Amino acid sequence: MKRTAFIFIIIFAILVIAITPFIGSVKIPFSALKDFELATSEAQIFYSLRLPRVFTAFLAGAALACCGVALQAMFKNPLATPFTLGISGGAAFGAAVYVIFASAIISYGGIAFSFAGSLGAVALVYGLTRIKKGFSVGTMLLAGIAVNFFFSSLIMFLQYISDFTQSFRIIHWLMGSVDVTGFHTPGVLFVITAVGIIVIAAQSLNLNLMSISDEIAAARGVNVKRTRKIIFLATSIMVAGVVSFCGPIGFVGLMAPHICRLLVGYDHKILTPAAILFGGAFLTLCDCVARTIIAPAEMPVGVITALLGGPFFVWLLLKDTDKSGL
Repeated sequence: MKRTAFIFIIIFAILVIAITPFIGSVKIPFSALKDFELATSEAQIFYSLRLPRVFTAFLAGAALACCGVALQAMFKNPLATPFTLGISGGAAFGAAVYVIFASAIISYGGIAFSFAGSLGAVALVYGLTRIKKGFSVGTMLLAGIAVNFFFSSLIMFLQYISDFTQSFRIIHWLMGSVDVTGFHTPGVLFVITAVGIIVIAAQSLNLNLMSISDEIAAARGVNVKRTRKIIFLATSIMVAGVVSFCGPIGFVGLMAPHICRLLVGYDHKILTPAAILFGGAFLTLCDCVARTIIAPAEMPVGVITALLGGPFFVWLLLKDTDKSGL
């Protein structure tokens, strides 16, 4: 059953990547695929806009899903995501600072600022948790939500002191979008995502044990504190890359791991790659809907994921009230 479900996820991801570049307000004939010199407008749209956008959406979704898998296992809670822990909020604040004070365009500097913001958020959440004696998952999640609100208020302050152009750019970016041109962005995002995925995949056995109990993991020789730091660092890198280029796209890291957990089980040797593939395909499909539902205009993909993720979050919260520790 699990092997069949995993094969289904692989096929689903392949079909999404293969089909979505051809869907849009402009029809792309198959003959355009042979036009590598981009002599026709259809070939230019396909190779300069559609393919980079599909790859960017897939990589962003894969990164967010991988982060969700790792954090949910580490905290033994399906509500733990980069957003509920404040990591995305910190990364978004760092990118917003870069946009206003350093450059109008996100570049490598923006990634560095986002990474610093995400690490700052992790430090704040961890520090708030340590202030209260006795570690609890509920305390960590509540601290993450508080930190996320704190960074959101700082972003609103930056919008207030910025000019109209900068404020509009930040608002549009906060909605989440994978609208890119060329392969530079997906190329950089691929490197960042690959590094993070490799690090987290190497922790699969540790995550299996930590998802049961930190005590059991420690008894089996797992350095729990070191593993937490590694996962926080890897997730911070990936979230920083996604947020700096695509904005804070929500709920992918919540929905994809949980759906895959229902399909393939709890073994992270299978669950992690399944969530990566499903998360990438899911965000790519959401972006396809976002750019076609009101064509020729486009809707930010973050709007679609929020519309789907809000009810999913409520259902998951009600379903797992006893397990959440809240």
